[in-house]
Amino acid sequence: MTNRIVVPAALLLSSVVGGCEILGASGESPPAPATRTYYVAADEVVWDYVPSGMDRITGHEFDDYARLFVEGGPDRIGKVYKKAIYREYTDDTFTQRVPRAPEWEHLGMLGPLLRAAVGDTIVVVFRNNASFPASLHPHGVFYTKESEGAPSDDGTAGPDKADDGVPTGGTHTYVWPVPERAGPAEGDPSSILWMYHSHVNEAADVNSGLMAPMIVTRRDEATADLTPKDVDRELIVSFHEIDENVSHYLEENLEIYATEKKTVSEEERAFFDPFGFSNFMESMNGFLFGDLQGLTVREGERVRWYLMANTNFEVHAPHWHGNTVVLNRMRTDVTDLQTMGMQVADMVPDNPGKWLFHCHVKDHLKAGMQAHYTVLPRDVETANQD
Repeated sequence: MTNRIVVPAALLLSSVVGGCEILGASGESPPAPATRTYYVAADEVVWDYVPSGMDRITGHEFDDYARLFVEGGPDRIGKVYKKAIYREYTDDTFTQRVPRAPEWEHLGMLGPLLRAAVGDTIVVVFRNNASFPASLHPHGVFYTKESEGAPSDDGTAGPDKADDGVPTGGTHTYVWPVPERAGPAEGDPSSILWMYHSHVNEAADVNSGLMAPMIVTRRDEATADLTPKDVDRELIVSFHEIDENVSHYLEENLEIYATEKKTVSEEERAFFDPFGFSNFMESMNGFLFGDLQGLTVREGERVRWYLMANTNFEVHAPHWHGNTVVLNRMRTDVTDLQTMGMQVADMVPDNPGKWLFHCHVKDHLKAGMQAHYTVLPRDVETANQD
C-alpha cells in the first residue's frame, strides 16, 4: 500500500544543521528523519483482569472487599469482560499480527507502542474490527483535520471528516508529523511520553479499552531503533481506572458473565451503587492485585518509567518501594497523575529485591491498583522475573 503524505517542510527537522551533521552522545550519527508506518486494528477480545485468580500482592485468596471486583454473581460481572483493544499487524491486509516482544508484554491491555524521533512522521493505517465506530486521536504530535480522530462541529466536511469515526470494517490512514514541539523540551529527559486513543465517543471508547502509548525521542539522542541512548530499560505503566459501566459492551458483558440475566438501571450504574462500584477496575495496564508481570530491571541499569492515566474522574499517586526516581528534576519515590496525565521518571536501582509499585490513593490501593517490580542483582545472570 502506498500512502501519499504531504508534510509542511517547516515541521521536519533535518539531520544536517548549518552544514554540520548532528552526532549523538555516543558519537554515532542519529537516524535520518523517516516516515514510521504502523498497521493498527481495533480488535474485540475477552479480557481477564486477574488471570492468576488470586491476590498476588498478599499471596492469599481475595478478601471480602476484593471479591466485590473479581467475583461474578447474579448482579456482578466479575473479573472477565469483553473489550476492544488496539493491536499491531504486519501490513494493510491485517491478517498477521506483530508479536509483542517479551520486554513489552507488560503493556497488557494497552495498544502497540508507537515510536518516533523529532523530525519523523508517524503514519498509522487503522482498521476498525470493533462493533462501534472508532478512531485514533493522538496527544502532542502535529495533525491536520483529516488526522485528528475526533468529531466536532469544526466547520470541516468531506475527507476532513473521514477520520472522525471509522465504521466497523472500515480503514483510515492517520498522518502525524513529529515537529520539535512534539519532542522533549529544554530540561526534559531525552524521550517523552504521549498517548493515542479513540475519541468518537471518548468515555465509552476509552473505557472499552482503546488506549495506547507513544514515545518521542530527541533525534541526536536516538538509536537506530529510536530508543534513547541514555536508557537501558524502558517500562510503561498506565494507572488505568476503567469504568465498565460506560463501556460499549456493558449489556453484552451482563448477558454473558452475570449468573442471572440482569437489566441495569441508570441509578445502579452510579459510582456509589454496589453494582456500579463493582465495575470500576482500578487496574495497572489492565491487571489487578499484582497480576501485572514483567516489570523487571537490574541493579545499576538506567531505567526509564513512563506513566500515564485514563480518562475518568481520577487522581493517582504512583509510589515505588525500595528505590527512588528523578522526575521533573526532583528526587522522589512518589508522584501524581492527573486524568489523562503523562509523566517520565528515571531510576538507577540500587536495591535488589521484589518491591511494591502501587497507587497511594486508599480506595485504588484496596481495589487492586498494585503490582510488584523486581530489581535483579547486578551479577545475577538469570532469575525468576515474577
